[in-house]
Amino acid sequence: MRPDGPILLPAPRRLTITAGLAQVPPGTARGVREWSLRTDRLRDADTARGWLALDAADQRVRHPEGYRLTVRPWTAGASRWPAVTVRASTARGATYALRTLAQLLALYPVALPAMEIDDEPSFAVRGVMLDVSRTRVPTMESLREAVDLFASLKINHLQFYTEHAFAYAGHEEVWRDASPVTPDEARDLDAYCRARGVELAANQNCFGHLARWLRLPRYNALAEIEGENEWRFLEYPRRGPFSLCPALPGSIGLVRDLLGQLCPCFASPLVNIGCDETFDVGFGRSAPEVARRGGGEAGRVSLYVEFVNRVCEVAHALGRRPMFWADIALSRPECLRDLPNDLIGLAWGYEPDAAFDRWCEEIRGAGMQAWVCPGTSSWRSITGRTAERRENIARAAEQGAAAGEAGFLITDWGDAGHHQQWPVALAGIAHGAAAAWNAGAARSFDARAASLHAFGDASGRIGPWLDELGDADVDLRRTCRVPRRAEPGVRNATAIFTDLHPPVEAPEGWNAGQRGRYVQAEAEAFARVAARVGELAAQTPRVGDALVRDEIAHTLAYARFAAEHGAAWRRDGGLGRADRADLAERARALLAEHRRLWLLRSRPGGLEESCAPLQRVIDGLK
Repeated sequence: MRPDGPILLPAPRRLTITAGLAQVPPGTARGVREWSLRTDRLRDADTARGWLALDAADQRVRHPEGYRLTVRPWTAGASRWPAVTVRASTARGATYALRTLAQLLALYPVALPAMEIDDEPSFAVRGVMLDVSRTRVPTMESLREAVDLFASLKINHLQFYTEHAFAYAGHEEVWRDASPVTPDEARDLDAYCRARGVELAANQNCFGHLARWLRLPRYNALAEIEGENEWRFLEYPRRGPFSLCPALPGSIGLVRDLLGQLCPCFASPLVNIGCDETFDVGFGRSAPEVARRGGGEAGRVSLYVEFVNRVCEVAHALGRRPMFWADIALSRPECLRDLPNDLIGLAWGYEPDAAFDRWCEEIRGAGMQAWVCPGTSSWRSITGRTAERRENIARAAEQGAAAGEAGFLITDWGDAGHHQQWPVALAGIAHGAAAAWNAGAARSFDARAASLHAFGDASGRIGPWLDELGDADVDLRRTCRVPRRAEPGVRNATAIFTDLHPPVEAPEGWNAGQRGRYVQAEAEAFARVAARVGELAAQTPRVGDALVRDEIAHTLAYARFAAEHGAAWRRDGGLGRADRADLAERARALLAEHRRLWLLRSRPGGLEESCAPLQRVIDGLK
């Protein structure tokens, strides 16, 4: 227990410890845990009458998801009042109180400290978005386990980012090898979520990020970029299709087909239509139409806005309220006023300097609702990026709550093969859940809460240890240099991951003194990271879950390999045959373990694509 009370996730808004203890009758902890999970199990709490009194219609509790929980001194057979009193104005609020009580009983299974909790959330919508399209599609068992865990942390909204990983009828060639979510699975999971008070919303990118569709001959005629023509994704050169061409009638026809199949599988009135990062629009098939609209940025924005409006019309015709990633519109904020007022603007950014306050102000100024969308900082990292994640989530929570925004959506992406293991992602999700409920405590998040209530680690060590691991290369990633970036540092990735798996080939002549490596830094800097990972490996807390232990061991081996690989390439004299053989053998072992662990949580589709980056490392060592 901290001086201000027990460590809970999320931390209550107001908690006061009082004098005395309340005995806990045998079996109570298990019962409360089971009742708290499902919103339709409140009546089961009557079996604990005498110890627990629950009122879900107390109108003095004004927030619909708020509750008041009181623990008083109690002794079996002697006390004339209940040990625990729960008051809420709705079943939802009472369920959240029971979820708090379940965590308290996990900490104090024999006797609860007396206390008073008066609690309600900072954000009405507290969501998680999992990426199921960048190769990794979790099994149904894994998804149900995640839903149960999210619900216990008072998460009430969930999305699965989808590009091609849904089994659309008539489009089998797109998803055949992806082990997609089927319509029946979506309906089953939707019902599973609703029973736990979690809204599962449809999600399908309807504009950009559709290369897996558009590279196929059947769909290529709808692509903005023809063939293998070059374009630029921010500072990176890219080739080939990416976005639908908004000037072609067939593009909206495809969107109508996809949303028409997807949306009926979900009870939620919301649908995420994506529409982010469409940097290729206007530089391919739609260039003549952009010129007709005046050319340049203004012509491209006009075409973008028109297509987003047409996608929104499709969503409206299906009885859905659309939401979209607002990055492209925010680059020209005046265009927000030309989009539907009921469109929810998802303001996303994953760095410590993300301007959530400005983005929300611009979205609200157009008459729309805004949600803040920080990230777990797990992708393109191996270990996570703790410093960036902590500040990013804290800014989103503080600035979003100050503006009175309705939604907080923590995102976990799978860029570059989805190589982060679940514990790394979960550490960030736990922080996001805490911040979404109690924005005022987002900056002081105690990682021991993740240990206790996300990992089931009674020692409280794994959360803080994962935070330390996530900063193993923090100095290197702040001081190294990468191509096309004027300032030092690497963004949206760790340095060791970027060096091992560069986003694109380094430009000709870059970093010649280090054999053209994408990351410019000295061998000693990589060696220090390897040493730090080694130190943390020697301090690894033991957790009860064998799979989590294996995932953490793999994370350590992978991070150490990446750092030592970077150091070896930069040593005077370069890599000798023995060095190459040793590194290649270690990389093959990492690849084999990656395959094994993948199939314990995820479906086989996408695994070969996920293995490709490590295979390229092996090939580069031959």
